[in-house]
Amino acid sequence: MRMLRFWLLALLLAGCASVPPAPPRPAPESISAFAFSGRIAVRQGDNRHNAGIDWRHSAARDEVLLATPLGQGIAAIVRDAAGARLTLADRRSFAAADWGELSAEVFGFRLPLGAATRWLLGATGDAEGWQVRVLERESDLPNALPTLLEFERDDIHVRLRIDEWTEVE
Repeated sequence: MRMLRFWLLALLLAGCASVPPAPPRPAPESISAFAFSGRIAVRQGDNRHNAGIDWRHSAARDEVLLATPLGQGIAAIVRDAAGARLTLADRRSFAAADWGELSAEVFGFRLPLGAATRWLLGATGDAEGWQVRVLERESDLPNALPTLLEFERDDIHVRLRIDEWTEVE
């Protein structure tokens, strides 16, 4: 009984401990490299798809990994000076000069990936024919990054939930 009281007290005290606030982020327009993990949901008509997403961005390269909700790899997309490449879990691959050409080849329409850095960091409005909206941010502080984005074009609706942002050197 004495040990149980000790652990209950320890839990209560731990719950009361304050966590120092995170240092303020730099202005989004000054962030040149970042990584995030989250979830993406895509709806087109009656078709719905959900995936986990891990995205690592720098000026020279983007790496996007998509996985099923249970963690099984679906696809890897890489963009660099050589162009854009998509490799599926079954090892089929596609390549093009850039994101737009790659998405048009694979999906039949261009995804707004050319403007990805801008909208991922919170710019809204029109991106390559897509309406981009930030629905939630990580806090009310200035320079808070988006945690829920929505993209729409025609009958395609995409929601991106960002669970964790990481600044990359």
